[in-house]
Amino acid sequence: MPVPGALEKELLKHIPKKPATEMYPFVKVEVPEGYRGKIEFDLEKCIGCGLCARDCPAGAIEMVEDERTKLKKRPKFIYSRCLFCAQCEESCPRKAIKLTREFELADYNKEIMVIDV
Repeated sequence: MPVPGALEKELLKHIPKKPATEMYPFVKVEVPEGYRGKIEFDLEKCIGCGLCARDCPAGAIEMVEDERTKLKKRPKFIYSRCLFCAQCEESCPRKAIKLTREFELADYNKEIMVIDV
């Protein structure tokens, strides 16, 4: 016959000492190193090669006409499709694309979820 209260004592031993959750958004969360967040795009470095759009597994990058690049095209990033896999960053030969540590990207307006420089 088990001793009354023995199970409760055993369960209480394994309760963590610190809280399991953060008080976000009131307390800002520290983003870990290597986190892949919002895309940062530098048009000055871009040559318009289209490798980022070709290699994007989600189809989140479309090439649009632009006279400011060498090949007359530039990428348009659509966050609502993006997987934040960083394949575009790896594919870019000029390092014009960089994923930052910014993670607060949610919005009700779908048009805002597009980087169209």
